[in-house]
Amino acid sequence: MIIDIHAHVFPDKIAEKASHGIEDFYGISVSNNGTLDRLLKVSDEAGVDKIVIHSPATAAHQVVSINNYIYECTRKYPDRIIGFMTMHPDFEDINSEVERCISLGLKGLKIHPDFQRFNIDDSRAFYIYEAIAGRLPLLVHTGDFRYQWSKPERMARVMDEFPSMTVIGAHFGGWSEWDDAVRSYRGRDIYVDTSSTMYRVPPEHINKLINSYGADHVLFGSDYPMWNAKDELEYLNRLSLSDEERELILHENAERILGL
Repeated sequence: MIIDIHAHVFPDKIAEKASHGIEDFYGISVSNNGTLDRLLKVSDEAGVDKIVIHSPATAAHQVVSINNYIYECTRKYPDRIIGFMTMHPDFEDINSEVERCISLGLKGLKIHPDFQRFNIDDSRAFYIYEAIAGRLPLLVHTGDFRYQWSKPERMARVMDEFPSMTVIGAHFGGWSEWDDAVRSYRGRDIYVDTSSTMYRVPPEHINKLINSYGADHVLFGSDYPMWNAKDELEYLNRLSLSDEERELILHENAERILGL
């Protein structure tokens, strides 16, 4: 069993434009077009069984339409696709939308403060955390040396305010700020995913990161459309991991968090 906890998808008519937007934001070449069909194809090639999909709302008025799209993807492929809702701190009725998405069967919530342009620990965002704490996991982009919005230390403060909230820090807890993330989260019960890290960080450093968080707190993620799951799994196979640790990372931790 392999579960990919981190994949972005977009409606076909805007997928290519959205993927180019990711290229421009990070200054890298994106290898896929961002469509659901392409995601399923590359996941089949990698042997991925289940995929968690999400898409950030860069403005409040996008929230409902994005959540509806994510739900339609899960309805189309109920045995394969798991959906995480999006939310924006400027959305008018956060609680009602969270309740609606839970009723649709969405299993978590994803935010990307750097795309959405708000501080993780902004008091406006606390309404999001209050709505899901103890109920749904939060997958959050953290870390970027260029910006202050998603700093790991900000997320650590949020975790102290909402201790019952299950948090998955994308990109080993802090993209481009991996060691700062380890220091910021020390003593806190955070999960992290492997996405958008192994292309840049050498295997021996990845092993140290896994040891810092514990293999029981690490989840496999591809960050499609930026990367292919097959390549990410090949990176993972280069690591010095036991069979038990691989099973935890590839599916057991995700199954526990998502209640599968």
